[in-house]
Amino acid sequence: MIVNGQQQQHITIADRGVQYGDGCFTTMAFRNAQIEFFDAHIERLKFSCKTLNIQFNKWTELTTCIFNSLQGVSACVVKVMITRGAGGRGYSPEGALEPNYIISQHPIPAHYAQWQNIGIKLTVSPIQLAKQPLLAGIKHLNRLEQVFIKQALLESDFDDAVVCDTQQNIIETSVANLFWYKDKHWFTADLSESGVQGVMRNQILAEMRQQGLECHIVNHDIRELFGAQELFVCNSLMTIVPVTCLVNPLNQQHKSYLKEQTTALKQILLAAIKRKAVSVR
Repeated sequence: MIVNGQQQQHITIADRGVQYGDGCFTTMAFRNAQIEFFDAHIERLKFSCKTLNIQFNKWTELTTCIFNSLQGVSACVVKVMITRGAGGRGYSPEGALEPNYIISQHPIPAHYAQWQNIGIKLTVSPIQLAKQPLLAGIKHLNRLEQVFIKQALLESDFDDAVVCDTQQNIIETSVANLFWYKDKHWFTADLSESGVQGVMRNQILAEMRQQGLECHIVNHDIRELFGAQELFVCNSLMTIVPVTCLVNPLNQQHKSYLKEQTTALKQILLAAIKRKAVSVR
C-alpha cells in the first residue's frame, strides 16, 4: 500500500476518510501492462473531489506513484482513494487542509472471467438506495448501502442483485451498472439522484454514440426489465457480463435473456479498451 507516496500500511485515525467516509475512490483494471481507461478514472476522481470540495492537487505525483507501483506486476486491481485528510472539528471540514491519497493493489476477481463467458443470474434486492442528488454519480467512501445490499445477497443463491431507489426506479446492481435491450432500443438507468456513474458505463455510452446506437437514459421500475430481450451488467473490472435470468423473489417472476446484441456490443467495447488503455512500461 502507498500512502502519500510512501510504502506503508498505516494512516492516522484522525483522517476524515476514517471518521466520516469523507473522500472518494476508483478501481482500475491493470492487464497486459496497461491500465484500462486510466484517463477516465483520473477525470472521475477530479470530478468527485470537486463535488466534495476536496482541494487535492497532487495529480502528477499520484500518477507517477500509480505507474511506479505497477512495475513488475502482471495483472491486478488498482484502487485509489483520496480523503480530505485530518482536521476540522466534528463534521465541519474547516482546518482539513492536507488531503491524503492511498494506492493499493488487489487480485482481479477470478470469477469475473467465468461470468463473462456464461453470464450471471440476478435477483431483486430488498434494499433500496436513498435519493441524494448532491452525491449521485460519484464513488464516495460512504458505502453502507452497498454493505447492506451485499449482506442480503449472501442469503440468496444469486450472483448479484438489481437495486432500485426509494421510488422503485431501477438504479444499478451491488457492484455494477445495468443496460437492457428492448424492442430494438438500448436503455440504462438515470443516475442523477442516486447510484454510481461507472467509468465503464460512461465508456459504453460513448462507444454507443460513436456507433450510432441510441441509448435511452430512463427512470423505469423493475417491471421494465421483465419485458426486455437482453440485459447486461458492467464495471471496470468485469467489463460486460451478460445476464442469463432475473428472478423477483416478491412474486417469483422469472425472465430469461438472450445475448446476441450484448455480445456484439462487447466486441466494440474490447476494441475501445485496447485503444484507450495507458501503458505503464
